[in-house]
Parts: sequence; C-alpha cells; structure tokens
Amino acid sequence: MTFLSILCALLLEQMKPLRADNPIYAEIKSLAVRMEAWFNAGHASHGRMGWFLMMAALVGPTAIIYWVLLYYKLVLVAFGWNVLMVYLTLGFRHYSHYFTSIQLALNAGDESAARTLLAEWTKTDTVGMEAGEIARIAVEKALITTHRSVFGVFFWFLMPLGPAGAVLYRVSEYLSRAWNEPEHMRNEAFGEFAARAFYWIDWIPVRLTAVAFAVVGNFEDAIYAWRNFAHRWSDEARGIILAAGGGAMGVRLGTPQETAARVLPADAATVDSGDMEGEALPGEEPGVRSLQSTVGLVWRALVLWMLLLLLLSGAVWLS
Repeated sequence: MTFLSILCALLLEQMKPLRADNPIYAEIKSLAVRMEAWFNAGHASHGRMGWFLMMAALVGPTAIIYWVLLYYKLVLVAFGWNVLMVYLTLGFRHYSHYFTSIQLALNAGDESAARTLLAEWTKTDTVGMEAGEIARIAVEKALITTHRSVFGVFFWFLMPLGPAGAVLYRVSEYLSRAWNEPEHMRNEAFGEFAARAFYWIDWIPVRLTAVAFAVVGNFEDAIYAWRNFAHRWSDEARGIILAAGGGAMGVRLGTPQETAARVLPADAATVDSGDMEGEALPGEEPGVRSLQSTVGLVWRALVLWMLLLLLLSGAVWLS
C-alpha cells in the first residue's frame, strides 16, 4: 500500500499540482500565527506548548482516521486517505515553475527576467546578480526545497505513523521557519523548540537524501564534499544537502561572503566558496548548465527512492 500510495500521489501531483497558496496551507499558516499570538510571552516553554498543540491539532486526527479505517478493514478507503495525505504534504511541483522559468530565462540570456523570478521565489534582493550567481542560488534553493518537500516526506510516511508521519514532518518544517525566520521572530525564544524539534526530526532524512545524491551522481566527490565541507555552513542540514548535492554534480555551491548578507538563511548557503584551511570547495562554478544537472540529479534520486521502496514492499509481501 505504501509504494502505491506514493506512486499515485506523485502521478496526481504531476497531473494536478497543488498550489503553494492553496486554502489548506493557508489555514495551517493562520493557525500557526494564532498559536504564536496566543502563547508567545517571551519564553521557550511557551513555544514548546504551542508546537505540541499544533501537532495534536493536525497530526492527531490524521493518525486517528487512518487507524480507524484500518481497524474496520476499510483498506481501499485507507489507501485513498494515504494518497490524499501524501498529495497534500508533497511539494514536488509547488515551486518547480520558478526553477523552470529561471532556467528558460537564463538560456535565452534574459538575466533581468531571471533575477525577477528568483526574487519572487526566494524573497531576496537580486539586484545586480549575474547569471552564475542566479544559477547558484536557484540550484541551492531547488535542492533544499526538494529534500524538505519530497524526500523528507517519503521517509516519515514510511514510518509506523504512516500519513501522520508525513504531516508531522511538513508541519514541523513549516513551524521551524515561521517561528524563527520572520524579522520580528529572529530574537524571540518562542521558536527555539520548533527549530530544535525539526533538527532531530530531519536528522536521518537529510543524510539519506545526501546518500541518494551521492549514489546517483559522482559518489566519490559527493562523499568527499560532505565529509570535509558540510560543517562550513552555518546550518548543518543545509550544509550536508548542498555539499553532497554539489559534489554529486561537480558544482561548487555556497554563497560568497560579499553577497551572503542579502540572502535569507532559508534560501541559500552562507559559506565562503573560496579557500579555507588550504582547501577549496570542489567542482566548477555554477552556470546555466548546472540547472539542467540539478533537474537530472533530483529525478534520478527520486527514481532511486521509488525503486528501493518497491523492493522493500516486495520483500514485505513475499514474507
């Protein structure tokens, strides 16, 4: 059921992508805002309380419905519930139009349009960016977004919680951003628990994604970059994904220090791509071709996950 649920959800999303500003997501964002308004009194414990209440409100009902359906042996209905939850939590096509449009603009030599699209996607200042810098930030954003919107969801859906695990992952990922990244929240203790909770929830998935990138790309360079350069990012998870992804493609990712100040932490790396302790990040500087390489890497990693899931499902059925 697990493999077929993911496969059907992927096919459904390819045919009918769910917009990032859909009403369901809007309600979740509104609930997160209300939780912060109700509980934020300046202490980390209040953030912990708000986080658990959010999870109880969203993850709890998802799990209860699923297990009630299985208890009454409504297998087909449970299967439909699985497909729906994976479809709602996946984000494979939410922002792909930005990436594709940036790629087309750069291929056509229209850097102005590419800068505008990148600014809309990442909410950053892109004035004066050259093609290589645009490509680098687009690749970084695509790799991080794909991990958090696809591979992280896959991992938690495979856990015993089933669809509730997928909801847990996506909601925790959103809260880690919503309660820490806005300007008015950056010095607040309220979001500390949300950030720490997502760090541990994402600890295994982020490493599995890095391994997948290495397997379907340049394995030796990906592992080398991961082991030797991932720690140079301010965010460990982002460092692992970008170091392994860049190594797998032979591309040097990382935002130069002189431009890092204008890039939001969620949208790009903040590591100097130059020499450090006598070593430089491996690979070539990103360019227009790097965008196509990113598409290929992501699709190959997706196929790898699906093949492994198919083998696992087959083994379960045979046993």
